[in-house]
Amino acid sequence: MSVVELYKYLRVVDVADAMDGIGYFDRGLMDPEVRPLWLGMRFWGPAVTLRCVPSNRPMWKLDTTEDIVADHARWYARYPNPVRLRDYITPGCVVVTDTGGAKETGYWGSNNSMGMIVAGAVGIVTDGQCRDTYEVALQKTPICCKGRGRTIIPGRIMEVEANVPIGCGGVQVCAGDMVGCDDDGVIVVPADIADEVAGHARAILLADMRGRRKLYERLGLPMDETVDVETVEAYYAQFE
Repeated sequence: MSVVELYKYLRVVDVADAMDGIGYFDRGLMDPEVRPLWLGMRFWGPAVTLRCVPSNRPMWKLDTTEDIVADHARWYARYPNPVRLRDYITPGCVVVTDTGGAKETGYWGSNNSMGMIVAGAVGIVTDGQCRDTYEVALQKTPICCKGRGRTIIPGRIMEVEANVPIGCGGVQVCAGDMVGCDDDGVIVVPADIADEVAGHARAILLADMRGRRKLYERLGLPMDETVDVETVEAYYAQFE
């Protein structure tokens, strides 16, 4: 059993309530501006962190269309990236990016974000911007961001290091912390309390499902997955 399996059905609100219950009031709650780019997004996974800072070097004028198309290659040839993020990606992880307060920069876009998913990540969180947002939503690439951006990396932002403690959305995130999102926002659970929080959150979720199911029955509403108590109980029973 992995910790991630314990979070499969949990909502962000269940986890927030559980953290409150053990005294972690407001801890792990990212700034509400950092939120899913499209509705219906949901993921949980251990964090892989990336720390970036605003660039102190400008991008130079490029002379040909070929160079302009290959601007990233030209930039990184002159200023090599010290971080090969894919070397840190593990199946089921969530990439959490600290942009260091950089101005508008679409660090994550439709291409490189999909590359992270292909490499095994289940989600991306950034306190900066995402660009190519129509394509990202169309692809259903799971990105939580602070805003929509238009500009690109060269001359604006530089990678510094990976899998170190970072600040993102006003909270500390360390490698291995449990990170999750849904339509209500993003939350981070410190790794050392992730098991305990999951146990309390499961009880909160099931109590809510049972109560809402009774209301569904009284109102004659058709049942849906949010009140399918039997499925969720059966899933968690295997871990007892």
